[in-house]
Amino acid sequence: MAVKNSASSKKLNLFDVTNLVVGTAIGADIFIVSALASAYLGPASIVVFIVAGVIAILIALSFADAAALVPKVGGAFAYVCEAWGNFAGFLVGWPLWIAEVAGLAVMPVAFVRYLAYFVPSLTVLQGDIIKIVFVAVIAYINLRGVKGAGRVNDVLTIGKLGPLLLLIVAGFIYLVVHPGTAASNLTPFAPLGFSNFGPALIIIFWAYTGFELAVIPSGEIEDPTKTLPKGMIIGMAIVTFFYIAVGFTALAVVNWTSLQFDPAPLATAGSVVLSYTPELAIIGGAILGLGALISITGFEESATLATARLSYAISLDGLFPRLFSRIHPRFGTPSNAIIIQSAIVLFASLTGDLTQLIIFSAFNLAFVYVATCAAVLTLRGRQTDSDRTYLERLTGPVIPVTGIILSAFLIYECGISTIAFGIASILIGIPIYVLYAPRTEITTLKRDFYSTEAILARTVHSRLNLFRYRRK
Repeated sequence: MAVKNSASSKKLNLFDVTNLVVGTAIGADIFIVSALASAYLGPASIVVFIVAGVIAILIALSFADAAALVPKVGGAFAYVCEAWGNFAGFLVGWPLWIAEVAGLAVMPVAFVRYLAYFVPSLTVLQGDIIKIVFVAVIAYINLRGVKGAGRVNDVLTIGKLGPLLLLIVAGFIYLVVHPGTAASNLTPFAPLGFSNFGPALIIIFWAYTGFELAVIPSGEIEDPTKTLPKGMIIGMAIVTFFYIAVGFTALAVVNWTSLQFDPAPLATAGSVVLSYTPELAIIGGAILGLGALISITGFEESATLATARLSYAISLDGLFPRLFSRIHPRFGTPSNAIIIQSAIVLFASLTGDLTQLIIFSAFNLAFVYVATCAAVLTLRGRQTDSDRTYLERLTGPVIPVTGIILSAFLIYECGISTIAFGIASILIGIPIYVLYAPRTEITTLKRDFYSTEAILARTVHSRLNLFRYRRK
């Protein structure tokens, strides 16, 4: 009996899963989307934060159900492979890689925008040089190895949520002291109407993505069929509240006509909520600006290696050129994958528009979400009545069907040009698969990919155990 309890104590409980969902969904993107969305709807973009949160919760529940049906690591790639085979799995892994690379290209642009808050005289040329240095440093850190990258990420993670919490609390106090500020900044509530609701939804929804990573350690979760859905709902509800609070504060303290053009919106909001004295205003802006720079850098550092490992794994099975699977003789890292990926990221950040990069990334993620939600229906059809998951017994087919519809709606709202370009980029994967896949089976890819995800799962578990220890 004692052994059973000991083993159970090592499993992730509801509290752990909820924290994991919150940690993976709240990232650097919140520092930039409030300004971008306000350009489409003005103060009414607050409504979009709520709608995007509800959509994210519903799609996230399909991921939770998929993890219960396929209790192994691998995420969307594993679920689709299990449902429809290797080719379908590849066509999910391919746009997932594209989405991650596009997302990585957003961060150098965002970094320069927030750096300009501290250095207003920054020129376009200087900004481009900073982007080059930023990408190069991140690539070098990851080339040096996982241990070094992990140490850097641990330091950078410290500054992730603190500044946002400061903004929310200080913003609430500021609005209580200055009740007329919110009224003047939030009226008229919809000065631009709601014709641009769709584009604003895409921009804000992109900030919610990342919840799918919470299903990675599904094999280490207590009663995953019940714990995962509950953790997803609670976690995404917290994330939604957090994002609404941040978005509302920014729009309430800074008029949307100024906010939409602000390269560092939350830093500006931070200076306003602490503007009781000039010194406090400077401190508030500096804390939020520095927090943004830290969060952006931390995201880029951790996501660079994860994305490189994905292309490395695909290359191992011959589905990418062998160049991607070569290992650095000294550091043991997929150096070519990191270098090639970083070069693409740098090119996109230097030439691409920030909004278009976000929308393109969102399109590819929505494609992955459609496939995952549809895979849930296929996987459910193979189960007996006694094997039905908790979510299926509770809601029937409502959740995955709703997830398919909502994900398809997100794709539609990306716009014709993005859809056409996105479909073309996905179709490019077909000749790549046809060219390389016949050489070997996909077994190696799956094994290495699962191995990578297993490492991530163990890392998450160990950090949660450390968190528990510190609480005692």
